Amino acid sequence: MLRTRLALGIGGIVTLMMIPVGLSILSVLQLRKDTEGIRDVEFQAAVVLGKVRVAVQELDQTKDYLSILPEETTRTQFNQRLATLRGLVDSLGAVNGMAGVNRVRGALTIIGVESERAHQLAAAGRAATADSVIDRAITPAIDDIERIVALSEQTLQDRTRERVNDIAEDSVRSRNTSLELLGAAVILAILIGLWLTQSVSRPINELDAGMRAVAEGDFGHPLQLAPQREDEFGRLAKSYNSMATQLRELDRLKAEFISVASHELKTPINVVMGYLQLLQDNVYGELNERQREILGTLNAQSKSLSRLVRQLLDVSRFEAGGGKVEPRTFPLPSFLGDLERTFRVLAIQRNVALTVSRGPDLPPEVRWDPDRINEVLGNLLSNAFKFTPSGGRVSLEVEREGDGVSMRVRDSGAGIPATEVAYVFEKFYQADNQTTGIKGTGLGLAIAKGIVTAHGGTIGVESNVGVGTQFSLHLPIRSAATRLAPFRPHEEASTA
Repeated sequence: MLRTRLALGIGGIVTLMMIPVGLSILSVLQLRKDTEGIRDVEFQAAVVLGKVRVAVQELDQTKDYLSILPEETTRTQFNQRLATLRGLVDSLGAVNGMAGVNRVRGALTIIGVESERAHQLAAAGRAATADSVIDRAITPAIDDIERIVALSEQTLQDRTRERVNDIAEDSVRSRNTSLELLGAAVILAILIGLWLTQSVSRPINELDAGMRAVAEGDFGHPLQLAPQREDEFGRLAKSYNSMATQLRELDRLKAEFISVASHELKTPINVVMGYLQLLQDNVYGELNERQREILGTLNAQSKSLSRLVRQLLDVSRFEAGGGKVEPRTFPLPSFLGDLERTFRVLAIQRNVALTVSRGPDLPPEVRWDPDRINEVLGNLLSNAFKFTPSGGRVSLEVEREGDGVSMRVRDSGAGIPATEVAYVFEKFYQADNQTTGIKGTGLGLAIAKGIVTAHGGTIGVESNVGVGTQFSLHLPIRSAATRLAPFRPHEEASTA
């Protein structure tokens, strides 16, 4: 399931990232422990050794007074300093901070015994003998202690330096190991992330592509996602296939209904129009003005209904790919002249300025279906006049572009909102700019796009609300098409 996959992936990423973090924490704790060890052993031993060295120096200074001033205070002071030195030596022995601690204790014992003897000899007036005892026994013992203290200090320095170096090396190793594990964790996390992204984004992208295809009218778009999957995407794929199948069947029934209904409507409409023409020709008797007015309205509505049926038939043919175009060679200047004369009357009636401009290097002949292209340009110009108020401008610009002819229909009308421009070529779609009150069927631009595409051309639109609209189409000079392509109502128009 997708939830399980996401949970495992996220849990794996978190676990991978926690490994180097945990190792770093352990390294910091070990570094703290080693630092505290140096503080509690080596540093303390160094402090005590310094005190021992001072105590030995003071004892060395006091020994000479044993023979010079053989008083009780001298002996007491000497013994106090000797006791202090013994305590310091015992402390060093406890922290293993002195090499040869037993020798020092033995020397201190000798000093204690010989100092009592020297004091007694000096007190008895035998100062020379007391000096001899000090020189032969006490002084060598103190010198021995000083040598041992110096050696211990050197040893302690070397040991401390080694421990510091070891801690530094361990710290570097831990840092490198942490960095290596972090790098590996990041790589694995990226791989897991890519796996999660691919396992989620690929089906989502596939579903998105399928839904967009359905939204554009392609109900047969194959979904590259197995509905047999056991996760949520499998169920979505099943739902998509079921939806697409139903929409495809509904679209087929709709097109079939429109085609049959439109075809069946043609006969009664033609009959009605025929009788209306007979009435206008006074075949069934003379008509008064009121009757002729009503007859004119009926005739106009019948023509509008006939045009709608014809457009519905065209759309159904486009969707089935069964419509035809019949390209033939004809002179382009005369075609444009007829078109201009046709709409010049409408321009005068609407009080709209009409301009038809022709490029200097237009081809004298083109190979199009003139009736179909006339239908396209007539629809574009009719829309331009319909949405351009009195005093506005409508223009048709025709010029050569490479191996084709470019045509632009501009107006200074209401314009089309930017959010609706992409949908103007859909069938039955009417933009929200119907300010004139003249409603159309929403089929004209859809048919125009089908005709232009069938000729191998392109059509597009640009518009600004309140400024105007421009329709641009580009047709090859010689079109070889003979059949209209299947109509895609939601296909995005390309800009010529």
